[in-house]
Amino acid sequence: MAKDKTNSKLANFTKGLFKENPLFVMVLGTCPALATTTSIESAIGMGLLFTIVLICSNVLISLLRKLIPEEIKTPAFIVTIATFVTIVKMMTQAFLPELYNTLGVFISLIVVNCIVLGRAEAYASKNNVLDSLIDAIGMGLGYTLAIVSIALVREILGSGMITIGKVFTFIPLIEIPILKYSSATTNFDYSIPILQQPAGAFIVFALILALIAFINNRKNEKKETMRRMEKIAQMQKANSNKQEVK
Repeated sequence: MAKDKTNSKLANFTKGLFKENPLFVMVLGTCPALATTTSIESAIGMGLLFTIVLICSNVLISLLRKLIPEEIKTPAFIVTIATFVTIVKMMTQAFLPELYNTLGVFISLIVVNCIVLGRAEAYASKNNVLDSLIDAIGMGLGYTLAIVSIALVREILGSGMITIGKVFTFIPLIEIPILKYSSATTNFDYSIPILQQPAGAFIVFALILALIAFINNRKNEKKETMRRMEKIAQMQKANSNKQEVK
C-alpha cells in the first residue's frame, strides 16, 4: 500500500517533466517561453519565478478549495495568482534588478499564464495540499527545463558563446566561447545571429517539437512492431497446437 502511494506521488511529479510537459507536450505558455529564452540565465530566472508562483498558488488554492464558492472560483484563482506574482515581482525588482529588467513585462504576464491558471482549475482545486505541491513542483521544473533547453540552443548557436553573470550579477561574469572566439592570433565566428531574434525562437521551438515527435513516432512504431510479432508468435503457437492435436 505504501509502495503504491510512493509510486503514485512519483508519477504525479514526473508527469510534468516528460509525459505532460507544459511546453513541449501541451504547448502552453509559449509566449514567455519564446520571448525570454535569448540567454540561459534569463530562462532560468523566468523558470524559477514561474515555479515559485505555481507552487504558492497551488498550495493556497488547495488549502482553500472547500471554502471558495463555485460561482467565483475563476476570479478567486486569478486574484490568488496575481497576489503571488506581485510579491515575486517586487522581490525580483529589489534583489535581482538585472533579471527584473531583462524579463520586463513577462513577470507580470505570469498572472494570465494558462499553465498556472490551468493547474489551479484542473488540479489544485480538486486535490489535497501535498499532491498539489508535488504537481506544482513537477510542472514548474518541467517548464523550466523546457525553456532552458530552448535558451541553450539559442544562446550557443545564436551568440556563439555562453555568458554567465550578466543577469545574475552576484555571480562573476564568465564568457565561454564555443562557436565564436576572438584573440590576437585567432578569430572565428560560426554563430547564427538570427537565432537570437524573435524568428529564431520559433525556429528552435519548432525543431525541438519535431525532434520530440520523431522520437515518439519511432517508439510507437517499435511498440506496434512488437505487438505484431507477439500476435504472429501466438498464431504460430496456436497452429502448432492444432497440428499436435490432429
